Amino acid sequence: QVQMVESGGGLVQVGGSLKLACAASERTANTNTWAWFRQAPGKEREFAAAITYNGGRTIYADSVKGRFTISRDNKQNMMHLQMNSLNPEDTGVYYCAGRPAFTLATLESEYITWGQGTQVTVSS
Repeated sequence: QVQMVESGGGLVQVGGSLKLACAASERTANTNTWAWFRQAPGKEREFAAAITYNGGRTIYADSVKGRFTISRDNKQNMMHLQMNSLNPEDTGVYYCAGRPAFTLATLESEYITWGQGTQVTVSS
């Protein structure tokens, strides 16, 4: 089964930037569409962004639109999330997820492969 590992999290001040990475151990159908989800302390996990296999289509949650950019490098089996203008509400654990379908999706239940998460903390 493909393993997905996130990296790049850390502590950043309000207004700062971070770039997260997700590395898949191999190219499989389970990574045709990739996404980032996040979970703030005491809250349920929520959708942040998703990208199709060829990178031609993306979708973002309203809360991150205009500040976050999702991208992928299929040759490297990697996905990234560039996060700018961070604020305390962006604090949480960020997870990458994959699914076989080639269409974008925003629900957790539609993704079958998950990483362990990386912590992002935005201090004010």
